[in-house]
Amino acid sequence: MAIPLLSYPASSQNQRVAGYEIPGDEQPRIYTAENLLAGTDMDQLIWAGYRQIFNEQQLLTRNRQTFLESQLRFGQITVREFILGLATSDPFRRRNYECNNNYRFVQMCVQRILGRELYDDREKLAWSIVLATKGLPGFIDALLNSEEYQQNFGDETVPYQRRRILPQRDRGELPFARMPRYGEDYRQQLEQLGYFQAKVKTYIWEWQKPPYPKAARLAGKVITITGAVLLAGGTIAVALAAWGLISL
Repeated sequence: MAIPLLSYPASSQNQRVAGYEIPGDEQPRIYTAENLLAGTDMDQLIWAGYRQIFNEQQLLTRNRQTFLESQLRFGQITVREFILGLATSDPFRRRNYECNNNYRFVQMCVQRILGRELYDDREKLAWSIVLATKGLPGFIDALLNSEEYQQNFGDETVPYQRRRILPQRDRGELPFARMPRYGEDYRQQLEQLGYFQAKVKTYIWEWQKPPYPKAARLAGKVITITGAVLLAGGTIAVALAAWGLISL
């Protein structure tokens, strides 16, 4: 018997506020397969799907799912199924799921799939339980089959960040793409493995090693003083020659 989703209060956020403003540059562009007019429109829709699920930080050629793209182009799958394929693909698993704890991964997926921020820690816990019990495919499938997703995006619209900016505010919410790919805990693991540390250069032969710091500084001082003396002497000689006191 599957564990039901833990209940959580739907606190008021931007995406739950009714909007009456005229769409413009501040509002997200909506990509939907319901009114495609040209082949290039499908290209843009696919690109928007990658950008929404992988974010701009991970838009790499190796992350492309050409089979899913082909199925979408020929109408064999819906946009929702395309998003499902991207979010359960091996690149997404390796670059997002495996390098984060469940809580952070849940936050990322709610942002990218439902297009909003988590309401509170209780919602984070609720979806984390789904992830722990059903695994990655079951968790993504639960998000895409949720009533919230169906009401806002349906089967043919690419998810987007809903109502990031309110006209009554001077500043809106930051784009979800600004969120780093992994958290501080994973960065600490990388540091323990030796990443982000300056490598100590090793030398096979003694003659490859640079001079000792004190000797190097002393040699630099000698060269600087010698150069300054020669330059001053040359300047004085040129001045005396100009006055006719000496001949060069």
